[in-house]
Amino acid sequence: MERAMRILVAPDKFKDSLDASDAGKEIAAGLSDVLHGAQITVIPVADGGEGTAEAIALARGGEWITGDAQDALGRRIAARYLWLPVKATAVIEMSEAAGTRRLAPYELNPLRARTCGVGEMLLSAARRGAKEIVVGLGGSATNDGGFGMARTLGFRFLDAKGRERSGEVSELRALARVVAPAGLQLPKIIAAADVRNPLLGERGATQTFARQKGASAEDIDILEAALTKLADVVEKEFTIRLRDIPGAGAAGGCGFGLMAFCTAEMRSGFEVVAEMTHLETAIRDADVIVTGEGNLDAQTLDGKAPVGVARLARKFGKRVFAVVGNASHEPELHSIFDGVFSLVQPPVTRDEAMKNVRALLRLRAAELARRLSG
Repeated sequence: MERAMRILVAPDKFKDSLDASDAGKEIAAGLSDVLHGAQITVIPVADGGEGTAEAIALARGGEWITGDAQDALGRRIAARYLWLPVKATAVIEMSEAAGTRRLAPYELNPLRARTCGVGEMLLSAARRGAKEIVVGLGGSATNDGGFGMARTLGFRFLDAKGRERSGEVSELRALARVVAPAGLQLPKIIAAADVRNPLLGERGATQTFARQKGASAEDIDILEAALTKLADVVEKEFTIRLRDIPGAGAAGGCGFGLMAFCTAEMRSGFEVVAEMTHLETAIRDADVIVTGEGNLDAQTLDGKAPVGVARLARKFGKRVFAVVGNASHEPELHSIFDGVFSLVQPPVTRDEAMKNVRALLRLRAAELARRLSG
């Protein structure tokens, strides 16, 4: 008797449309519509951005802890993180407190936005007895280099006259000293990033991402100067150079802040999630791998989940396909997959795809299934 085809569906979220879990269910349904006897397993993935804690929770279980924190503009909110009791591990998404999803479009302002709430979540997990904290970096509304987070942890930022800098990010331009708090005890912290940008320069946090967070050209000059001074002072005070480490520019420089003020280890978000969800074992045991995300483009090559899934699949000699919202035409992207099935294709527009994402995911997955069965 012929063995049933084993298919692993491992998508990331379709941003602003579906989370990774729901996307996986729709893809699996479309495959099942055609491949009636196939064994289909869904493991949602993430790359350190939004959805990281959810993907780990679906694979590992755990408990959601909700506490009081500030959003990026200082308003009190209820923010949650995942608690894995077996290894006393907390999984925090910095966007839960300091993300754009907490703000209305007209409220976006990276000069005012701060990461204080991220510091509050770190302290909550530490007080709970965490031995390790994973911080997913992505979806931030901030560009403060972890300034707000560090202040919440007890760090003091002083100008040349000893006056404390505690307001907007622009105040960092006058920074002269950083004073570490006495007695701060934090567990091992892993900063899980979905980008490899440095802190400063053309590919840095400000020049790459600040515009989409509401920054004007003048704001960008101010923010770049502020983060440059922060990096200079940290280097002088702590004798460590972190500005050029890949991922330092993640989440408006929060990657830099976590390394500087929490001695965090910077890692690929996808690799962290893959380890915690035992994704490699699932890929090894499958015949065909299907991944996906909302937008497959050049940025996908820089640490995003679908490419991570594809590379693991190639490691074990597996066929791998992508079902995506929209796909750009970079040859390198398409060469990674055995096939790319895009929701956006004539006559379906991007807006129509977002409105009908569930039905179209199922439809494109069925098209993939017919190719597999041919």
